Amino acid sequence: MLFYSCKTREIVNELRQARLTKVLLFLFKFFSLGRFHRQRGGLSLELNLRPRRHHHIPREAIMGIDLIAGGKSKKTKRTAPKSDDVYLKLTVKLYRFLVRRTQSKFNAVILKRLFMSKVNKAPLSLSRLVEFMTGKEDKIAVLVGTITDDLRVHEIPAIKVTALRFTERARARIEKAGGECLTFDQLALRAPLGQNTVLLRGPKNSREAVKHFGPAPGVPHSHSKPYVRSKGRKFEKARGKRKSRGFKV
Repeated sequence: MLFYSCKTREIVNELRQARLTKVLLFLFKFFSLGRFHRQRGGLSLELNLRPRRHHHIPREAIMGIDLIAGGKSKKTKRTAPKSDDVYLKLTVKLYRFLVRRTQSKFNAVILKRLFMSKVNKAPLSLSRLVEFMTGKEDKIAVLVGTITDDLRVHEIPAIKVTALRFTERARARIEKAGGECLTFDQLALRAPLGQNTVLLRGPKNSREAVKHFGPAPGVPHSHSKPYVRSKGRKFEKARGKRKSRGFKV
């Protein structure tokens, strides 16, 4: 249908007089003849007097997008934690409010770290905590992660620590030394802007899995740990003694 004749307008007027508004709406929506505008006096009609064109879509556009030419790239940062832990979600809700109302960089960092995966929220041992807090006993140590016990440290100063969780022995030793184990909602009351705090992080690359990453074991200057089935004399130990294990002298 290219153009609408006067006959179309006559049909529209007849339908209007018969108060068949719903029929009109359906016909014009279905055939894309035009559109209605609601006014105080009723409905006004805007006819579409241009022919409908069917644009030819090139085959390349159907197959996919050329991302090399600077297409859109998906943002991969987290905007909420993956965990369903209700206590973590409440902490996130609290720090979202603090970030919005205080404009504090400290609160923004805490919120970002609360979103992180378990791998990126590495635990921190008591020995490292004591080392980092030497000379800063009057400040509050803050860690978005777990504080774990370390038997190698014998004396612990009275320190205040905020963390997501504490192991049972770590909590007992800190409290016995006269220190405090705080939660993040308690920290928000004491230091809403992060004043008088020391922000800490655990060693992220100390996991067993990370020791296997890097250049292949055996190549020059590689310190990657090999995946071995067994540690016996016939396996990795036999390098240089068997042809099947690299070379034989």
